[in-house]
Amino acid sequence: MSFSSHFRWLAMSLLALMLTGCNYNEIQTQDENVTASWSEVLNQYQRRADLIPNLVSTAKGYAAHEADVFKQVSDARSRIGSTEQNMTAPDSEEAMRAFQQSQAQLGSALSRLLVIRESYPDLKANEMFSNLMTQLEGTENRIAVARQRYIKAVQDYNLEIRRFPGLITAKLLGYKTKQNFLPENSEQISTAPSVDFSPAGSDRR
Repeated sequence: MSFSSHFRWLAMSLLALMLTGCNYNEIQTQDENVTASWSEVLNQYQRRADLIPNLVSTAKGYAAHEADVFKQVSDARSRIGSTEQNMTAPDSEEAMRAFQQSQAQLGSALSRLLVIRESYPDLKANEMFSNLMTQLEGTENRIAVARQRYIKAVQDYNLEIRRFPGLITAKLLGYKTKQNFLPENSEQISTAPSVDFSPAGSDRR
């Protein structure tokens, strides 16, 4: 083995030791975990979006004159984030906020559609509609679990690149913190709710 080969091998060994000591492998693991968790979040949101056309077409037959609600649901579904926005959301606060707003608009429109069910007994009894409702409820639960896992993955990753010695590796290699889910109503949740047990119509003293 030549001197240059010995030197190259020694340099690579030293580099490997330095990266190991600076939690390089741990950062890679946490980064991949965030990516996988975000993919599961998108997967569950896509499942919800895929169910909506069937839900709308089933309900339309029983509540034809509720056209405005169906249009709101269809419009909201068409506005949900683009593929590029979805993929960049973990790395961009603006993209994450846009993603959450579009999903919140879809959820709001969907809730108005589900209220229609209470006004149409035939629709409530329809087997296909009930089946879609069950799947939708299951999807909402899966979304909640996927979001919870993503939040934990981002927390672990952000801690890793902000603590010593990981922060050295992160700065050298350009790793930045990931975006977590943002409060959708930060002003409202920052105010403690008032509790009033007085009878309706009575004056408070």
